[in-house]
Amino acid sequence: MGNRKNKKMKIVYNLIGVLMLSLSLGCMAQEFKNPIDVKLGDPYVLKTAQGKYYMYGTGGVKNGFKCYSSTDLVNWKDEGVIYTNKQEKAWGISAFWAPEVYEKDNNFYLFYSAQWKENPTNELENFKIGVAVSKSPTGPFIDVSGKPIFNPDYPIIDGNVFFENNKVYLYYSRCCYKHPVESEVATWAKEKGWYKEIEESWVYGVELKKDFSGIIGEPVLLLKPPVKQNKETEWESRSVTSHEANRRWTEGSTLLKNNATYYMTYSANNFDGENYAVGYATSKNPLGPFTKSVNNPILQKKGDVTGTGHNSITWSPDGKEMLCVYHGRTKESGHQRVVFIDRMHFDDSGNLIVNGPTTNLQKYPSK
Repeated sequence: MGNRKNKKMKIVYNLIGVLMLSLSLGCMAQEFKNPIDVKLGDPYVLKTAQGKYYMYGTGGVKNGFKCYSSTDLVNWKDEGVIYTNKQEKAWGISAFWAPEVYEKDNNFYLFYSAQWKENPTNELENFKIGVAVSKSPTGPFIDVSGKPIFNPDYPIIDGNVFFENNKVYLYYSRCCYKHPVESEVATWAKEKGWYKEIEESWVYGVELKKDFSGIIGEPVLLLKPPVKQNKETEWESRSVTSHEANRRWTEGSTLLKNNATYYMTYSANNFDGENYAVGYATSKNPLGPFTKSVNNPILQKKGDVTGTGHNSITWSPDGKEMLCVYHGRTKESGHQRVVFIDRMHFDDSGNLIVNGPTTNLQKYPSK
């Protein structure tokens, strides 16, 4: 009788052990670490009305874009090419950058930057922003028209769109190309004999027509590099002060709203260098004026991770966690840009915080 009881107890203990091991393995399976297995620059994540995620970015295909899909933000499926300049309405010929896709009225709209084929003065940088449409987030996307949305007298990239109160706003970066600006760091670099001038890129905002066919009114200057150098702003000039380039960038903007405040994240420094980093500015209106945070940068190189920037923002499957999606480089990736996803949040004072870059194990975004 005693042996039978002992055998039963042994079976129970074994079952408990198996159960605990299974639970342990399950917990282990619900952890991940950066970078995730996607090799793109300028990553943008769309969360559809059905709750599925789609990621778009620069690279992976020549003269076009590809897409990845996921249900948990960690495991991504390659959905292949979703746009190329071979389609009938294409206006771009090269330099296809920074795609972002928005779901509206049962359609999906792809905003992107490219080199415009209409270039009578043969400018090296003739970048403009266009929009293409599809019934599916995986394409194929066809340009809405055979030309960019609008044509300012300077090159532009990095379109970001914000919808509010039945209005649509477009944010973009005026390129550094042929845009020299006087500043303290420009004077300093000239005195050192490094550069004769420092070119700058600036972020603008403008209202879009609801069908995305053009703009309403004139673009408004929202962000630019600092004129004066101090401890709070020096991070935006590191490409110059490290003798890397004669340019200062303000690009890759993303707008979000928290309570009554608009937050605009942006990237500064050379996207191709290790000092690429992210800051943010705030405003009470979608078209500014914006004030830069004294806590910038909120994301910059750390340890073996460099070149962190051009972020987008998404939310966990249950909508409870805000996540920063951005590209960076590691020793393993070399010069290849790879994707990172880290948690971000607002603290009690309304400051925007990014918990990154990380390469340690962390839990999956909350379900």
